[in-house]
Amino acid sequence: MGTPSSVAAEVRDPAPAATRRPAPPRGEGGMRHGVWLWPALLTLALTLYEIDHPLLWEDELNTWDMVTRSTGRLLDTVGNVDAVLTAYYLLMHGWTVVFGDSVTALRMPSALAMTGAAACTALIGQRLFGRRAGLAAGLLFALTPVVARYAHEARPYALVVLAVALATLALLRALDRPERVGRWAAYAACVAAVGLLHLVALTALAGQLVVVAAWARVDRALAVRAGLAALAGVAAAAPVAVLGSGQASRQIAWIPQPNLESLAAFLPQLYASGTFAGAATVLAVSAWAQRRRAGRADAPPSMGGSSWRPASRGPVLAVTAMAVLPVLALWAVSHGDISYFFYRYLLFTLPAWAVLAGAALAALRSRAVLAVALVAVAVLSLPEQRSVRETYAHFWHGVDYKGAAETIAKYHRPGDAVVYDRGEDYWRLLDLGVRHYLPDELRPRDVFQARSAADRADLWSSECPDPAACLRSEARIWLVVPEGAADPLDALPAPQARALRKHYTATGTQRLTGVTVALLVRKP
Repeated sequence: MGTPSSVAAEVRDPAPAATRRPAPPRGEGGMRHGVWLWPALLTLALTLYEIDHPLLWEDELNTWDMVTRSTGRLLDTVGNVDAVLTAYYLLMHGWTVVFGDSVTALRMPSALAMTGAAACTALIGQRLFGRRAGLAAGLLFALTPVVARYAHEARPYALVVLAVALATLALLRALDRPERVGRWAAYAACVAAVGLLHLVALTALAGQLVVVAAWARVDRALAVRAGLAALAGVAAAAPVAVLGSGQASRQIAWIPQPNLESLAAFLPQLYASGTFAGAATVLAVSAWAQRRRAGRADAPPSMGGSSWRPASRGPVLAVTAMAVLPVLALWAVSHGDISYFFYRYLLFTLPAWAVLAGAALAALRSRAVLAVALVAVAVLSLPEQRSVRETYAHFWHGVDYKGAAETIAKYHRPGDAVVYDRGEDYWRLLDLGVRHYLPDELRPRDVFQARSAADRADLWSSECPDPAACLRSEARIWLVVPEGAADPLDALPAPQARALRKHYTATGTQRLTGVTVALLVRKP
């Protein structure tokens, strides 16, 4: 992949670099000509399309549960679990106060974040490789199936993609005008946002260090400024790191330790499409080949990204580092007690991959050929674009929470209660899923819940220790359990099943994807 010194090898006349500060070429730097607009609009259109169609899955239900608690209860909970998501939960708490907690409202911040990330991707590509490369990069980012997938996710991953892209753009702007303290402050703020939204994403700094190293060969004071700004950003996220370090084994112990096969499978997972991943990788490699052929005629890079000419191998190396180094760094550190190597934690590398592919597409001389290439990529992505919008697209094991809620709402009578299975299958979050899709005015008593998750400052509620004592005189109880058992009561823990069988008889059963709803009627 190369080293920082290989980037600096492009510099042929470093001595006068401190005095040479060429303005960005017309249309290459800044935001002129709206190179960011079309990628942003396309991303917004694709992310808003059927945003509410996939059902909320377990992680999104945890988000809903957390952000609809009071601020005090939310803060109490993150002291016990999910501390690394504190900033996201607080942001979403304020958002839902204003916009509500519908599926669309919960996912809208992610859709807007991906839209912003597409704009940033285009601007990064424009700054490093020219306007055509920036436009191609932004459009490729918009067309990537995984962008729509995580734009439809009420979790912080899309916001992390935006934060890292903003940090990269802020860094390039600071290197353009290193005497401007405000630009370094902006970079520090973006780094802080990255760490506060997802600590793992701070591995993005590994790639950004290569960018700094290239300029530092010309002006070593830049390394000090960039280092101080990055440290300030990391320091802002340090309290979250300290608090979250003790919770990691509880939250991500399920992630397996990676091996070489994990690396081989990474790109298809990252793009949510093996075909798209193959095309994007071929384009990224092509960017290297094209820049190598043209690189011998390069002018030296000076103090800014926009003064690196599109033919230079320096930008290709820098962007490759931003795409690859975080992946390798996270793979390496995941061989300790805790593994962090999971593709969605590395979604923030997508803009860098898109910029590399955009740089290759920009070499196509004909605009018509470029347009055809982008259309071909769009066609390649169609099957996955459909699949990420399917009803159970977000699930490992689909659960029809909405269908279960509709069944209860359709046949509900005043005074009905409900029993949710929270035994071995507690992770299915049947209680949260059905409650979210039930009408707000319909909240039947949860018979065997002793204390809610909010009362316990946790993600899980506690069960009544004596099920028989928790029964009242309800004439009817709805039973919501995982699908599979011939007798729905068999899916409950044995003490709960015995208590219910003594007083109730099942009169109707509705079997849905992943869940069964039964109506229990009290015996005479």
